[in-house]
Amino acid sequence: VQLQASGGGLVQAGGSLRLSCTASARAFGTYGLGWFRQGPGEEREFVSSISTTGKTRYSESVEGRFTISRDNAKKTMYLQMNSLKPEDTAVYYCAADTHGYGSAGSTVYEYWGQGTLVTVSS
Repeated sequence: VQLQASGGGLVQAGGSLRLSCTASARAFGTYGLGWFRQGPGEEREFVSSISTTGKTRYSESVEGRFTISRDNAKKTMYLQMNSLKPEDTAVYYCAADTHGYGSAGSTVYEYWGQGTLVTVSS
């Protein structure tokens, strides 16, 4: 399974970006999916996830500002990021979990994309 993340870029604080993650897997619809991020000098952290049934989870830091979604027909997951803050600056990674849960724990994800850089200026 290959995951390709895209959509990162430079945006001013308060702005919006939409990240996409496209997968090569035939069974995309059966995968739990997640977004994680790693800021400069920081450890990778959970951002959001979505299960096969559409159940979503968010970290407290992005709740109410970010929205995760998936389009199984297009084999693509999205992360709509609004009201961006400088502390959202990070490399964002998408991940797939063949068990379908969409967990907040990174260890359950078997496949990872290469990451896309989001930079939010103040």
